[in-house]
Amino acid sequence: MASPTKHLGYVIMEAADGTYRGAVLVTDFRGIPADFRYTDPITPSRIEKILYGSSLEAYLREELILGSLAAAVEVKPLLWIGEDEGIPEPLARITKTRSALLGPTNRPPFDKVGVWERQSEPGACIFQADPLSAPLRLSLAPGDVREEDLKNTVALLVEAASTMDILEPFSRMGKVLSAIAEESNGS
Repeated sequence: MASPTKHLGYVIMEAADGTYRGAVLVTDFRGIPADFRYTDPITPSRIEKILYGSSLEAYLREELILGSLAAAVEVKPLLWIGEDEGIPEPLARITKTRSALLGPTNRPPFDKVGVWERQSEPGACIFQADPLSAPLRLSLAPGDVREEDLKNTVALLVEAASTMDILEPFSRMGKVLSAIAEESNGS
């Protein structure tokens, strides 16, 4: 019997000129899309800005964008990955799934794939995902700070990195959001 396909979920959120939008892309471990969702641009009115005050951004990001995107996804990933530090904690809370911040480093590669080094902040490490690239920085959402959680997440990402560039889907998502914006502007 074949084992079920494993998936990673990528999340981006953008805010520019008072307009917010977001997208999720769920891929298999080859980087092939299994699910993609995005929000239309959200521009809060003057009244909403006054009414929500300092909680407006949290409401837009967590309730309207992350909440609606997570609810719409039909293929549930083993791990949600964001490149913005405002994503992992609310996403883990909303989805009840491990969520992490992942990004590049400028460090030279470690000697071996899978090697990782704990960082001073809880739930954070630098690890070698593939034989050639610089190590990646991983930060788990608060609550996922046990050594075992960090070890399992690194192992999952190393497994995925053996068949795909695990940061590349962020680039694709940005390009898709730009293409969607161009189409809606008639370009």
